[in-house]
Formats: sequence, C-alpha cells, structure tokens
Amino acid sequence: MNDTGQAKVDQIVASLQRVLPPNRGPYALHEPRFTDLEKHNVIQCIDEGWVSSAGRFIEQFEANLAQYTGVRHAVAVVNGTAALHLALHVAGVSAGDEVLIPSLSFVATANAVHYCGAIPHFLDSSPSDFGIDAAGAREYLRNLIVPGLYGPKNRHTGRRIAALVAVHIFGHPCQLDELSELCAELGIPLIEDAAESLGSSYKGRHTGNHGLLTALSFNGNKIVTTGGGGAVLTGNELLARKARHLATTAKIPHQWAYFHDEAGFNYRLPNLNAALGCAQMTRLSGFVADKRKLAGAYRAALAGVDGVRFIEEPANCTSNYWLNALSIEGADAAFRDRVLAALHQSNIMARPLWTLLHRLPMYSNCPRMALDCAAGLELSLVNLPSSPFLANSPNVGATKA
Repeated sequence: MNDTGQAKVDQIVASLQRVLPPNRGPYALHEPRFTDLEKHNVIQCIDEGWVSSAGRFIEQFEANLAQYTGVRHAVAVVNGTAALHLALHVAGVSAGDEVLIPSLSFVATANAVHYCGAIPHFLDSSPSDFGIDAAGAREYLRNLIVPGLYGPKNRHTGRRIAALVAVHIFGHPCQLDELSELCAELGIPLIEDAAESLGSSYKGRHTGNHGLLTALSFNGNKIVTTGGGGAVLTGNELLARKARHLATTAKIPHQWAYFHDEAGFNYRLPNLNAALGCAQMTRLSGFVADKRKLAGAYRAALAGVDGVRFIEEPANCTSNYWLNALSIEGADAAFRDRVLAALHQSNIMARPLWTLLHRLPMYSNCPRMALDCAAGLELSLVNLPSSPFLANSPNVGATKA
C-alpha cells in the first residue's frame, strides 16, 4: 500500500478511537446490556413456572410492541427468520413462486423465501438508503412481468411473482411510499423485513406500518433483545389470528384435547424470553437516543477524513442507527480489508457488509436484475461498533456533531 493509502487507514482508525471509550476493548459490533428489571422478570418466570410458549409476559410483550410501533397486532415468535417465514406464508407465498428481495441483505431474508419453497428474485439497492431501488426495480419489472391467471408472473420463468420484501438496512427506513406504489401496481403484497429497524420511523410513522405484514428480530445483537426472538406485525386482524394459530402448531384451543387443523409451526416465543423483552422495551427510547448520539459523534469524527463518508439516515426518516457504517470512496475489497485489519488490530471489531445474496452458492442461480449499486456498496461499506452504552464514553460528549 502506498503512503497515501496507509495514511487514510491511519486516519480512519484514529478518528474512531477519538469516539470510543479510552483504555478498554475489544469494542464489539453490538452488545446487549441488562439491568435488575430483566433479572426480576426472568426470576418471576422461574418462580411462577411459566417458562415456555405460554405466559403473561408473552401477551404483555406483544401489547408493548403494538403500542410502540402503532401497528395493531403483534405475534411474538422464536426468531426474526421465523417471523419472516411466517409472514410470507400467511401472505400466500407458495412453493414455486418468486419473491422480490434485495441482494443486499442478511441471508435470513432469502432463507425465509426458501423455506416457503419459493425462489428469491434479487433486486438492486438504492445508494441513498441501501434498500431496494424502487425506480430501478419498476423499470426492470415493467419489462419482465406479464399478467397471469393467479397474479403477475415472470415472462421468462412462468413463475408467479408472489410478494416483495422491503428491508430496512442498518435500521435506515427504505423507500416505503415508492415500494408500496410499486406493489399496488403489480398487485402483490409488500412485506417489511424490519428486523433491524425497531425504533425507526418513515415520514413520522414507525416502520412496519406500510407492509401487509412485517417481521421484527430480537436477536442478541438487536436494539431490543430477548436472547432469541422475533415478531410478526400486521394491521389485519384475520392475518394476525392466522399467524398466531400457525405459530402455535395450528392447535385448536381445548381444555385437554390435542387437535391440529393444518400443518403449523412450533414458532411461539417462550415466556422466559418475553420477560426479557418486556424489560428491554422500557428502555427502548433511551437506546434509540444513545445510538443517535453515538452516530453524531462518529459523523463529526469522520468529517475530516478525505474519501470517507459516514452513513446518515435518509431524508424524511428518523433512524435508530442500529449499525453505524462508513463508506470508503473508490474502495476495492483489498483496501476495505486493510481497513478492517487495522481496526481489528486496534480492538475495534468492525465488519464488512454481508456477502451479496446472489453470490452465495445456494442462491447463485436465482433470477436477478443488474446489481451494480449493491456490488459497489459491498466493497465500500464498513460497519462500526454500535452498542448504545458506547454513547456514555467521555469522548462522545467531547466530539461535537
């Protein structure tokens, strides 16, 4: 590497060190923090004996999610992948269908489609919010889709196009108005993969209010964690009942009989996990505030580094900044990895973007549009430590946004 390249690497490392707490590390990408309230709730579960897929904390957690997001119904499940699979299934996605998804996403987005027996169909990303590029997708699909007996179909494969999944990358809301309009034109449901965006809003409304159904995640690295967990959100009461029924092995309620009226899933969130979630929800507003404060400090610290841009929330959106990120102008994989190596040597556990889904072996033959923007983002983006407690660093207070 030439002197200029090494100088840029050194500048990036030094800029981030000015934000992070001094004399500690390693600085992980995202760490949960628990208080006495989480401990109290879990001990209550143990003392009461309700630790599995029934109990008062599950209903309380679902009510808390519905109230916070403004979506009428929440169904708590075992993880975010299960939530997305269940949402797609309830939306009518069937074996042999195609589902439109971004190639730039975590693998769970494609896996959930695969679990339905459907085929992911990859769309390119927007450079402004990293979600699906609505304008580019419309132009591409206009030449691809033809009417079919059961809905729009791919003129080349003959398969039905059953849904579009909009993913809010890093917690930044994507182009929900434009994607909603596109889905209305096509006559397909919009599903929101909001696994990363609890606490984010689009034009004043929480994410999850545009899609027919929405999936959330409460993995250990999410802004609110239940250890493992997820939820399906929907404004449709019938779909909520269907999702809850299927998530509970499709068992007909009865005092003692075990009768199941269709092939369901063992997806309900355990009460023990929901107890953690209820405690975490009381702190969600504080988590969002801290993460936004940390993002402001990163933005200020990186402002003087030539060719490096801190990734900010899209216009008309309020992001939870679940994962902070920087973009290196003109980077290739080798330079990006040099930056990552230098950060790891300094105990800053940064990471690259996920490998684009169409380049994974099990999805390499799936249909896709040109993915030029996503390919560029894959080479240029680096995620930064984003735990809310990092906002309490004295360096954050000293860094002026």
